[in-house]
Amino acid sequence: MTPNTPTTVRTGWIVVLVVTVQFMASLDLSVVNVALPAIRDDLGFTAAALSWVVNAYTLVYGGLLLLGGRLGDILGRRTVLLTGLALFALASLAGGLAQQPWQLIAARAAQGLGGAMLTPLTLALVTVTFPEGVARSRALGAWAASTVLGGAIGVVASGLLTAYAGWQWVFYLNIPIAVLAVVVGVVHLPGGRAEQRPRLDFWGAVLATTGSVALVLGVVRTEELGWGSMTTLATFAVALVLLAGFAVAETRVRQPLMRLDLFTRRPFLAANMFGFLITAGQLAGFYFVSLHVQRVLDYSPVTAGVAFLPFCLGAVLGMAFATKNVARLGARQILVVGGLLGAAGIAWFGLAGPGGSFWAELLGPSLVASVGIGASFVAMGTAATTGIPPSDAGMASGMLNSSRLLGGSIGLAVLSTIATTVTANTGNPQTTSALSEGYSAALLVGGALIAVGALSCLTIPAKSTMEARATTTAKEHR
Repeated sequence: MTPNTPTTVRTGWIVVLVVTVQFMASLDLSVVNVALPAIRDDLGFTAAALSWVVNAYTLVYGGLLLLGGRLGDILGRRTVLLTGLALFALASLAGGLAQQPWQLIAARAAQGLGGAMLTPLTLALVTVTFPEGVARSRALGAWAASTVLGGAIGVVASGLLTAYAGWQWVFYLNIPIAVLAVVVGVVHLPGGRAEQRPRLDFWGAVLATTGSVALVLGVVRTEELGWGSMTTLATFAVALVLLAGFAVAETRVRQPLMRLDLFTRRPFLAANMFGFLITAGQLAGFYFVSLHVQRVLDYSPVTAGVAFLPFCLGAVLGMAFATKNVARLGARQILVVGGLLGAAGIAWFGLAGPGGSFWAELLGPSLVASVGIGASFVAMGTAATTGIPPSDAGMASGMLNSSRLLGGSIGLAVLSTIATTVTANTGNPQTTSALSEGYSAALLVGGALIAVGALSCLTIPAKSTMEARATTTAKEHR
């Protein structure tokens, strides 16, 4: 195949589409954070209601990821992707135009719905478009880059846009990105559905969605209600019953929403465990480092955002290395080494204290953490998609993204509790020293979580074994 053949040109545009969509979805997980004080002052949010600017997005997004991925398998990825992009763009416009708190919360919920239709399809498109090997590794490198950089650049963009253009632009920013993705999708993304397309598992969809929503709702309200409140415990109990019912139901239907036998594949299981734990540590790292530089080191929002730029650089270097070498080294080796490197960097952040400087306490851990996290994200995508038949690509992608979203939500809630508890027990919780102790404790635990995720990847078979199994699976599904 020559570089100028139509097939090569089309796959190139599909990579552009994947990067654009994944970047936008990842951006919106963090781009609102620095803008929250300005949003509160402008729209008159109460302290309790302000958290729902973040929670409304997380709740809907996390609750519908599994369904969004499977709808792509059933209705056609082109149809679901373009619908999700249109919804995301309209919701972003509505968010920027909001004049009342409820309007912004509703717009964020609609963004979450659009995001749940988009994110699972990006990894699914890579899986069905590129055969396992070098071509898929390169595409997964681009997917990983847009995932990691979207979250990191969101922090930078939030500070700059809020300071110089107004908080509304953290929402308007999505519109040109979505328009670009729609144009690329309309022109270059193949239409149609598979001849043997699966049916929608209705009751599985109901149980998975309501169970996931209940679980995320219980987690995001722990900051307000506490972990031991009756409301929190009851919400978790409802989630447990619904998700247990989902697991039972999936064993009794011919075409389930989630094939539980996928978890018997060690690479898929390890990738989901790693995705859960690394996102818990990474998002907590962004959150607590951002708080540290603003509340302990007294950085302005703009300066705090710029301080994350070395993380972006390191992530690019790590992903470039993994993209070039994952086919040769195998996913296991990069996940273990990269994950431990990322864990060391996040824990190193935890050693910072009052009076420190960017050069002495932030630059080093930023580069170490970002190189490891960037490399491991490429390998995570490789492990999660190895041996997955095209008909189940959306299902597998939806599960991986659900694991990552739940890991981020639960990890941030747990580590926030740790930080608050440590700060409160210092004797004078209002001092920067007390705040720093709490943030440090959370970052050290976050690093430990990533290390556990990295070590869990030792269960992934060796490279030669994975290749043999993938070849067998491909032959079985031709």
